[in-house]
Amino acid sequence: MDTEDLVAAIRAWSAELGFAACGIAGTELPRDEAHLIRWLQAGYQGEMAYMGRHGRKRARPRQLVPGTRSVIVVRMDYTPSEAAPAPGVLDDPQRAFIARYSLGRDYHKPLRRRLQRLAERIQAAIGPFGYRAFVDSAPVLERALGRDAGLGWIGKNTMLLNRQAGSYFLLGELLTDLALPADTPATPHCGSCRRCLRACPTGALVGPYQLDARRCISYLTIEHRGPIPEALRPALGNRVFGCDDCQLACPWNRYARATGEADFQPRHGLDAADLAELFRWDEATFLERTAGSAIRRIGHERWLRNLAVALGNAPASPAVAAALRERRRHPSALVREHVGWALGR
Repeated sequence: MDTEDLVAAIRAWSAELGFAACGIAGTELPRDEAHLIRWLQAGYQGEMAYMGRHGRKRARPRQLVPGTRSVIVVRMDYTPSEAAPAPGVLDDPQRAFIARYSLGRDYHKPLRRRLQRLAERIQAAIGPFGYRAFVDSAPVLERALGRDAGLGWIGKNTMLLNRQAGSYFLLGELLTDLALPADTPATPHCGSCRRCLRACPTGALVGPYQLDARRCISYLTIEHRGPIPEALRPALGNRVFGCDDCQLACPWNRYARATGEADFQPRHGLDAADLAELFRWDEATFLERTAGSAIRRIGHERWLRNLAVALGNAPASPAVAAALRERRRHPSALVREHVGWALGR
């Protein structure tokens, strides 16, 4: 099989495996590396020490996996077709908003499994070759690679945007030792639009292509382990796990495609659940109902922390007050402090 036929076959196999798009990127990311270093020097990574731990390796696939010559990048759309519309949930302060990518099964496993199957198909066609599969699981600048693979451009909200699919999708990569021709990088199409910057509730988008994670709701509700800064708590509204506001504001997401993948459909009614009801989950219930979900990674303590903030932002009601009072003597000082703040509201 010659190179041209192999690339065509890889695209066909990826489609058969459920990927919405597939492209080929090279391994040189000098401008993205410079941008990463500036971002780290500004301290925008917050407590995510792992962002700096690997340093420039994050922008150098050949250093991460020696022998890498090209990167196969795949896209999988995740908008759940069965979920309650996000704007409606955000407009109901008694409901919990959870980022749409995390309503179903943790995306790492289904994407990685299919990437492995893609590698096996390639191997069956050409024989053994060197590769490593990654799904948000290694120091890789996946959006830059996605851009270079022609899958979209990096927008002002730092997301990868696609003219036919918006930004509600996930990426996976196969770092290979195959010498495959790289696709033409996508050109930007944000123009003068600044809707995402204006939409960010906490002002985390400090400028085009500049995200200060320390103010980002996704960072605060997922990555951040300590108290959520009081000044930012009101802006969280009812967002308890992640935030989609910059994506909801993006005009290109009018073209986002709903997925038929069962793995991404909502579980346990988490697409529009009642805040007070979620706050009453004990740890055993939390672990049972988040089994196989990305939500489980924050643990029950931070789950309650986030919900306490949302309840503090909800309209006062007997049900909200009763739910909060039940946790006033919680063993965790972190939970107690946020419950106290919420009751004070």
